[in-house]
Amino acid sequence: MPAYLLILVAILSRLLPHAGWFNFTAVGGALLYFGARRPWREMLAPLGALMATDYILTVYTYHYAFHWQGYIPTWIWYLSAMALGQILLRARTSLVRFAAAVILGPTSFFLISNFAVWFVGRNLPEGIRMYAPTLRGLLTCYAAGLPFYRNDLLSTAIVAGLALGIPVLIRRMQHTEAPVIPAR
Repeated sequence: MPAYLLILVAILSRLLPHAGWFNFTAVGGALLYFGARRPWREMLAPLGALMATDYILTVYTYHYAFHWQGYIPTWIWYLSAMALGQILLRARTSLVRFAAAVILGPTSFFLISNFAVWFVGRNLPEGIRMYAPTLRGLLTCYAAGLPFYRNDLLSTAIVAGLALGIPVLIRRMQHTEAPVIPAR
């Protein structure tokens, strides 16, 4: 149940206005946590919810036409982030595994999404193309994504750290013995 609640928080973090936060959402951390705590067969529910969120944001918030083909890299990444949580964090969560998941999740999204923006844009007419169809254009695209990447790393670390860390702290606090006070 907590994994589904965290997916809901992730969706709300995308839908609520957060201008200026440059991609500071709960999505990456929630997907890692979901993958770590839920079986493979349940991963279609958060994927579907996030796909619907992409549609809502595109059509109703940004007022663009929705072309599902443009979202394929993002949707593959959603599944990949849950798979990463499943692979690195399900059986055993250590600081090294946690750090690897927190770094690999946002880094893979940064690399995939920026490459997709540049790659698709290469075929657009020059007047509406965002980046030149050259190596320099690709590097410019990645440079433009750095503020988003930084905040995605930070938000993923915070959300996944809280989601995975709070239960551990609670268990440790419950298992510590109360100090024995000598009788007088």
